[in-house]
Amino acid sequence: MKCGLLVTFSLLAMAAQPAWADIGRVKKTAGIASIERKGARVNPAVGTSLLPGDVLVTGKGGQIAVTFADNTRFSVGPNSRIAVDKFDFDRTTRSGAFETRVEKGSLGVVSGQIAKSRRDAMKVRTPTSLLGVRGTRFIVNVPE
Repeated sequence: MKCGLLVTFSLLAMAAQPAWADIGRVKKTAGIASIERKGARVNPAVGTSLLPGDVLVTGKGGQIAVTFADNTRFSVGPNSRIAVDKFDFDRTTRSGAFETRVEKGSLGVVSGQIAKSRRDAMKVRTPTSLLGVRGTRFIVNVPE
């Protein structure tokens, strides 16, 4: 009996694992937009899951809006390339770590629970700077 329960719980845990990797979802897209994931391009339709390491790419007139698991919201503007380098979020303690890299273009952010959890929990990198985020709204613009 105990062995059967252990096997059942193990199978349930393995089946649920892909959902844990889901760090956010696309809420809106417009124009030319894609997600680069492990060398492939993914169409960012509404509801598309994001994973750590994804790169949000927009072309002329393109936009992508994303909501992350901690309620951080991104609005990626036209001609942008934004990498989600790290996203770790503990739903129980409402803390974690979030690192994003703005390679070019614009990114509007409304920070969520991670940024409010501790001083250095959320970071946004650009080619010339590193921003530490502490629970706020801001826009980053990196010209080409």
